[in-house]
Amino acid sequence: MRPATGLAWLATLLYPLAVWLGLSRFEPRWLALGLLALALLRAFAAREAVWWAAAAGAGALVLASLLTNHGLPLKLYPVVVNAALLAVFAASLWRPPTVIERLARLQHPDLPPEGVAYTAKVTRVWCGFFVLNGGIALWTALAASDATWALYNGALAYVLIGALLLGERLLRPRHGH
Repeated sequence: MRPATGLAWLATLLYPLAVWLGLSRFEPRWLALGLLALALLRAFAAREAVWWAAAAGAGALVLASLLTNHGLPLKLYPVVVNAALLAVFAASLWRPPTVIERLARLQHPDLPPEGVAYTAKVTRVWCGFFVLNGGIALWTALAASDATWALYNGALAYVLIGALLLGERLLRPRHGH
C-alpha cells in the first residue's frame, strides 16, 4: 500500500471522531476545509472515479458548510460516500462485469458462469448494504446526537462492513468459489 493510500484510509477512519471533537471546539467552516483535504487525498490516492465523485459531493458539502457555518454538511459526508459506492456497484449490474466479479477475477481469471452469477448476487447485497448504511448515516446526521453520529459512522458502520465481508467469505465455499 502506498503511503498516500494508507494516510487516506487512516484519515477516513478518523474523520467521524475528528468532526465530533472538532464541532465542540471549532467553527464548522474550518472543519470543512479538513473534509475537502480528506476528500481530495482519497481521490488522488485511489485515482478511481468513485472517489472523484465522492470528492465532488464533498466539495458541495464544504461549500454549504463554508456559507452557512453549520456542522450538518460535515456529517453528511458518509451519506455521500455510500451514495457514490451504491452508484458504482449498481451501475456495474447494468454494465457487467460487476465490481465483485472484477475483484473475483483477480484471484480466479477463469471464473465459471455460476461464479459470475454468484458475484452478481454479492454485488446486489452490497447495493442493499449501501442503501441501508447510507440511510442510517443520514438518520444519524439529521436526528441523532453528534456522539451517536460519530459512534455509528466511525465504528459501527465499519463493524457492519467487516461482518458483511466475513459473512460472504464464510458462505463462499458453499457456492463452490
